[in-house]
Amino acid sequence: MKTAAILWSLSLAFLLLAPAQPSSFQKAIAITGVSVIDANGSVRSDMTVVVLGDRIAGIGKTGQVKVPGGTTIVNARGKFLMPGLWDMHVHIAFGDWVPSGKEAALPLFVANGITGIREMGGDLDTLLQWRAEIARGTLVGPRIVLSGPMLDGPKMRFPSSVAIGTPEEGRKAVDDLKAKGVDFIKVQSFIPRTAYFAVVDEARKQGLTLAGHVPDAIRASEASDAGQKSIEHLTGVFEGCSTAEDDFLNGNKGPKRFLETYNEPRARALIARLARNRTWQVPTLVWERGQWLIDDIDTSRDPLLKYAPSSWRNKTWPMFTESIIKELDTDDVTIRRRFVQKELEIVGAMHRAGVPFMAGTDTAAGVDVMPGFSLHQELEYLVKAGFSPYEALQAATRNPAEFLGLQDQMGTIEEGKLANLVLLDASPLEDIKNTSRISAVVLNGRLLTRADLDLMLAQAESFSKSH
Repeated sequence: MKTAAILWSLSLAFLLLAPAQPSSFQKAIAITGVSVIDANGSVRSDMTVVVLGDRIAGIGKTGQVKVPGGTTIVNARGKFLMPGLWDMHVHIAFGDWVPSGKEAALPLFVANGITGIREMGGDLDTLLQWRAEIARGTLVGPRIVLSGPMLDGPKMRFPSSVAIGTPEEGRKAVDDLKAKGVDFIKVQSFIPRTAYFAVVDEARKQGLTLAGHVPDAIRASEASDAGQKSIEHLTGVFEGCSTAEDDFLNGNKGPKRFLETYNEPRARALIARLARNRTWQVPTLVWERGQWLIDDIDTSRDPLLKYAPSSWRNKTWPMFTESIIKELDTDDVTIRRRFVQKELEIVGAMHRAGVPFMAGTDTAAGVDVMPGFSLHQELEYLVKAGFSPYEALQAATRNPAEFLGLQDQMGTIEEGKLANLVLLDASPLEDIKNTSRISAVVLNGRLLTRADLDLMLAQAESFSKSH
């Protein structure tokens, strides 16, 4: 067994570290006989998709598409092809709170069909290095869109953050991060009101998108009107649906008061505003459930724990648990269960009203959240909230491409787009749980078979035992 484990590790190390060949020299891939999940939710059967380099070079009925000589043929009859998935809220390099992202999180993402991530607060230099290695092909990992450190209040609560106490500090932070190469700006909950609006103004001047929490001193309606492009974790939403919103700006809020003061007319007005302004929502429902019910969920027998580094299990997660129980989960658990259900209801109401959504998990910051695997759970929660399976898929494929302004490159399976694809053994349109039945992944044109993906999982498990 030890010999086999060593051979597996060596094989995977070669897979992860071997430089990718230039696109012009890569062998073409043809996925034949496959059912392609189309951009409009229909399924085109018996199709062939040809990949050359990192692009989709051709799509058509099997037997009618030209397949170059020497092409690697993937017989996919009976299988389903969908675009690569995005997790639009992750933290993978978060100081000493969430170490080992390179060895643990990156392979778990790819093994779960996640070919793109939006990093919502992390160590900038580390993330830029990983992104460069992924682009060179010397590291297997998803495409990374990043904010670098989060902009928080004068007293920082988290690593990978910048302390902001004044408008001048907010503007300087935006300018500094722009110069260092971030893709957008992430705001946290404690940034002061005047500093927040300075950050909004400076980000606009610098051409940077603003995303993150609705700060405690700001109304969700104000953040939406100011142009904050995405709101995470439903922050500010329940406050804005409440008759006690003014009081909540000064603190003293939580599930019990949110439920007691919920007001349907106020909710309809806020939802209409979010839809009108196209303020994207990333509700991170898997994280929300794990947070509000942290003392009501038994994770001790979770088979996915084998992929979590011991540092997460023995240090990070116990620290999170203690803090959450002390500061957040102070209402009775029966009330918190009702609130988690209410979150599903309000997500459904926003979706029906036309508020745009993306799927994100807040991995690996939660005890019941695991890189890669939890995105499939998030899609299940979106379906429970009222999304169709296809609409849930859009939240992790087409919608992120639209949000990022990359519709011409990704999000759907079309000729000329990047070859980030997931081959499934069953249709996710029949059952959203089928997104986890992965047969193969094409990552930037590189074919990763089920055996390759299993090697990546085995290596992540082996790493977790000693770290």
